[in-house]
Amino acid sequence: MNVPRAPHPWSLTPRQAIAVQRKMAGLVAQTAPTKPIRFIAGLDAAFSTDHLKCLAAVVVWDLRERRVIEQHTARCRLDFPYIPGLLSFREVPALLAALRKLRRAPDALMCDGHGLAHPRRFGIACHLGVICRLPTIGCAKSRLVGEHAEPPPERASRVPLMDRNEIIGTVLRTRSGVKPVFVSVGHKIDLPTAERIVLHCAVQYRLPEPTRLADRLVATAKRQPEARG
Repeated sequence: MNVPRAPHPWSLTPRQAIAVQRKMAGLVAQTAPTKPIRFIAGLDAAFSTDHLKCLAAVVVWDLRERRVIEQHTARCRLDFPYIPGLLSFREVPALLAALRKLRRAPDALMCDGHGLAHPRRFGIACHLGVICRLPTIGCAKSRLVGEHAEPPPERASRVPLMDRNEIIGTVLRTRSGVKPVFVSVGHKIDLPTAERIVLHCAVQYRLPEPTRLADRLVATAKRQPEARG
């Protein structure tokens, strides 16, 4: 996959990283995709046991045939400290390295993390989407910012995630009687489409298959000797 270079360096101070987020947030497009979405690249990352490397995984999921098309992992040295709200500066370099290994470009990206549901409206899904210029969905397991009611217990029930009187995402129940997930726009997609794709991908488990399988793949990579420091 031909991945464009990031429009900024990765070796930044936290203050510089926040400035990058605020500037790039203006580039996020909340629009319905113009082409059908079939092949979705699920992305997830973890850290080596010595906390010196970021391990990333990408799994391309065929939404129509419900099967894996391609998967890869990558490792990058960590150059940015852990700071809430700035996670993308730790993870995105490795995620981009994994995406560059793909033989074909996916139709969309799905991140195990937030998009607009972020204090500066620029979570990891927005960061990746703007760099890659692809429709991107944020699907997180927990809330970072905002308030919401509890959605009804049935599958496909949903309530808005609100912050400062603004809808920043959806709290979506992907399976009846289990915890919901937090869906938000990353880039070049609208929220109803993002919700629909997440539901279509959640074929058996709480998490949608692209990110669930990426999570499993990166967990396997973390157990490899070269990931232990």
